[in-house]
Amino acid sequence: MSTTTASSAPAGAGGARRRPGRRAALLAALALAVSGFTGPLGATTASAAPAPAPALSDAATAPSAGAHRYLARSAGCGTDPGQAPGSSVLRTLTSDGRERTVQLHLPDGYRSDRAWPVVLVFHGRGNTGAGTEAFAGLDALPAIVAYGNGVVGTGDGDRQAWEGAPYSAPGVDDIAYTDDLLDALESDLCVDTRRVYATGKSNGAGFTGILACELSDRIAAIAPVAAAFYGTGHPDCAPQRPVPVIEFHGTADATIPYDGNADRGLPDIQDWAGDWVDRNGCATRPRVERTADDVTTYRWTRCDRGADVTHVAVLGGGHTWPGEDSYSGGGYATHSIEAHEVMWEFLHDERLPVRFLAERAGQGATS
Repeated sequence: MSTTTASSAPAGAGGARRRPGRRAALLAALALAVSGFTGPLGATTASAAPAPAPALSDAATAPSAGAHRYLARSAGCGTDPGQAPGSSVLRTLTSDGRERTVQLHLPDGYRSDRAWPVVLVFHGRGNTGAGTEAFAGLDALPAIVAYGNGVVGTGDGDRQAWEGAPYSAPGVDDIAYTDDLLDALESDLCVDTRRVYATGKSNGAGFTGILACELSDRIAAIAPVAAAFYGTGHPDCAPQRPVPVIEFHGTADATIPYDGNADRGLPDIQDWAGDWVDRNGCATRPRVERTADDVTTYRWTRCDRGADVTHVAVLGGGHTWPGEDSYSGGGYATHSIEAHEVMWEFLHDERLPVRFLAERAGQGATS
């Protein structure tokens, strides 16, 4: 068992086709909202200090949970979680022969006889799970929140990163890590296996876009924030089902530009959202709402199997987490909305189709 403490650090930095017609319509609405906007910078810094706890069960040795998965209650229901409700602890697991860690937060009132939703959280480049926990406000959700920790990648400095970016650690399979992490959580905790969601910041948010494409049989919906949608090594996206998406991005993000950067392999954010509109078979025109003086929200509805798409544009927003509790990145951070509250309103009713649980149960019974 490893019980080190992760420290907070500023987050860092992830392509898609352009659709001039859709983009022009959205920009026209956005221009009206942006005019005359100014705002203060976000500040203050905090760090998280987790308490010790046992390692999570390794994926390779986690017991089969076939029938439990089918019922959306994991094999860990009724077991001792190994940490107190309301606590946040750095825990370990083994994935692909490598020891990995996760900052695990149990909700207040956690009970092992009730199946809880899970929110997977992926930090930005150079940050940590604990650092993201400090500014995101996600611990307030009535859910198990698992803040993953990446592996040090390439480029300047020893900065942890996630698969799919040009600076990711070579040979590290973070999709397998996510799969193994979910197996471990389901083995050790009482998880509602139909209600697993993924969010993150910057590089980690870009990774959630890859997870929506590659793990749509386990991830019910995603909520990327200030995402770096590079997609390196994952040029194509063919999910097994329509995946609900809510995405947040600042229009003045200087790190991951809202309009994209072709030289860096970064898509226009509205085009990225438009790709999911197409995949999910949504109505062609979004409903545009001025959510706040500095926030415009685009909602595509009437999508296949209810997999709606929402884009939240923070007008003049920087590379920041809306409603940040401490420093989350450079530029203006809105406090007109709280990202964790807005995403939870979108996510909490999304559920994985039962057929995927049945398929996994069958695989467990035959393995």
